[in-house]
Amino acid sequence: MNLTNEHKLIQKTIRDFAEKELRPIARETDEKAKFPAGIWKKLGEMGVVGLSMPEKYGGSGADTLSSILVVEELAKICASTALTYAAHSTLGVGAINLFGSESQKKKYIPELIQPGKLCSYSLSEPGCGSDAAAIQTMAQKKNGKYILNGTKNFVTSGSVADAIIVACVTDKSKGKEGISALIVDAKSKGITVGKEEDKMGFRGSVTAQLVFENVEVPAENLLGEEGKGLKMFLTLLDHGRLGVSALSIGIAEGALAESVKYSRQRSAFGHPISDFEAIQFMLADMATGIEAARGLLYRAVETKDRGEDFIKLASMAKLFASDMVVDVTRKAVEIHGGYGYLKDFPVERFYRDAKFMEIGEGTSEIQKLVIARELLKEM
Repeated sequence: MNLTNEHKLIQKTIRDFAEKELRPIARETDEKAKFPAGIWKKLGEMGVVGLSMPEKYGGSGADTLSSILVVEELAKICASTALTYAAHSTLGVGAINLFGSESQKKKYIPELIQPGKLCSYSLSEPGCGSDAAAIQTMAQKKNGKYILNGTKNFVTSGSVADAIIVACVTDKSKGKEGISALIVDAKSKGITVGKEEDKMGFRGSVTAQLVFENVEVPAENLLGEEGKGLKMFLTLLDHGRLGVSALSIGIAEGALAESVKYSRQRSAFGHPISDFEAIQFMLADMATGIEAARGLLYRAVETKDRGEDFIKLASMAKLFASDMVVDVTRKAVEIHGGYGYLKDFPVERFYRDAKFMEIGEGTSEIQKLVIARELLKEM
């Protein structure tokens, strides 16, 4: 896919921003597991947070590829910031844009793309992860309100969000057909942060457990129709897999750049290690994997923007890119030798961040099931 001049401008703008603003704080953000609120606000001031939202709601109306480029460029330097952006724009405010009523879009999108604002998405629970239909969080409708009770796990930006898209059961008797989605004000009475997770990677992206106890949610905050929540959330996961693929590519590109730089600087036996075939072969494999993943992702993006079914391609892109980034970052650590095991070098962080890519937005095994299911429909 050829980039337009507009795409190239977005790419350069975010690349320059990441070098200037993110690189100096990326290690500290990881070590202290600190959400970079100042960086998030600056991205909002640049208009990046609303890049993919329609112009009539205050956004830029950019295409999917534009957002993918933002994720890639941020992830090269700080994957935590890239994840925050991807989750907010695709699963958070993106859910309102995809499924919200006109009144909901007018109310929430302009507000949630303001500098510093965040919208998160909550599906997983202590008792269910891949089995999304098994959620237990309940929302009972009484006197024009939903009364929300339950616990959500692994909520990206959950403790710093302004609004939360919550998957809940509105009719237990209907099983998976009784699952709905609500737009919940994060400051509502009855919401508490149960725990902020101490993670292996993506430590600058807050991951929280949220507990809902008799939280009152206006009936007009129902997203879409009652009973259609599971279908909506699975659709959002298809969109989210494009972002995870871009995250994987960005992390891998960052690891490759660090490896090339280090291999030229590090000498052994009187030569830069970049002169040795063993190192050259690893660099070649890394670069090839990145380009292959990008080709698959961009094909999925192009298919989506044509309005065609991209479910299979999104899962293929996510599966391939997540496997690729784990391999690329492992090779990056090996190229750095003992130094690759030290926090002084970014590849140590990239390696830890990479593992999540095989888990988030559906594990690699789930992707294979989705791909096989779609193939069996087609053939």
